[in-house]
Amino acid sequence: MSADIGLPISHRQRLWLYALGGLVLLFLIAPSVIIVIMSFSDSTLLQFPPQQWSLRWYETYFQSVEWRDATIVSVKVAVMTVLVATPLGTAAAYAINRGTLRFNGTINALLTASLIIPVILIGIGTFFLYARIDLNNTLTGLVIAHTVQALPLVVLTVLSGLRSYDMNQERVARSLGAGRIAAFWQVTMPQIRFSIVSGGLFAFITSFDEVVVSLFISGGETTTLTRRMFNALRDQIDPTIAAISTCLIVLSVLLLSVAQIFGRRH
Repeated sequence: MSADIGLPISHRQRLWLYALGGLVLLFLIAPSVIIVIMSFSDSTLLQFPPQQWSLRWYETYFQSVEWRDATIVSVKVAVMTVLVATPLGTAAAYAINRGTLRFNGTINALLTASLIIPVILIGIGTFFLYARIDLNNTLTGLVIAHTVQALPLVVLTVLSGLRSYDMNQERVARSLGAGRIAAFWQVTMPQIRFSIVSGGLFAFITSFDEVVVSLFISGGETTTLTRRMFNALRDQIDPTIAAISTCLIVLSVLLLSVAQIFGRRH
């Protein structure tokens, strides 16, 4: 038996792995970095690298009534999606974790089905369903559709927190006279709140960034920011798209950073 077995691998021997990991990260991050740089261009065309630097496209975005209204719609829908998807997903994850449902596996599969089905099929199906019940081009329709897409992420995130939680603590609280809701609220939820908050943030990002389904069911006064961006890319490309994309990147990074800070404190 070789004497080297069981010895740790030195950092020098791992240099190739570090280099490979760095290249993969660079490949993933490079498109976002290019977009951010182009958003500060003074040119009327998407240009990389910029010949002159300017904030004119950010001014165009914030001063445009159309872009502002679309942003407000997206924020409203995202917030309402969080308010609907987070409690529903938490309740579903709690029920699945307890395993008391008769068709537990089937329900779990149905809740996560939207992660498997191509989004374009969900968009087409939602459009024809909404056409029958008159929900196309409405905030209610957008919230319902986005909730369906965000719900699996909330369920999986909260379920992972519940799997690492000892349910005996809640049973003890109930044996001492606390009701089921009181025991969950006072004992279980404080210990899994990081998972709940993370699920809510994932729901917000999913709703705010969603474009495929919104292309089918939104329009007019309910046009979302991502739909208007898609239309702008199709009709006329200018660096305003890069400025908006940069804002979305910053928003996503901030939300994920808040989730990580919240998790470390709790």
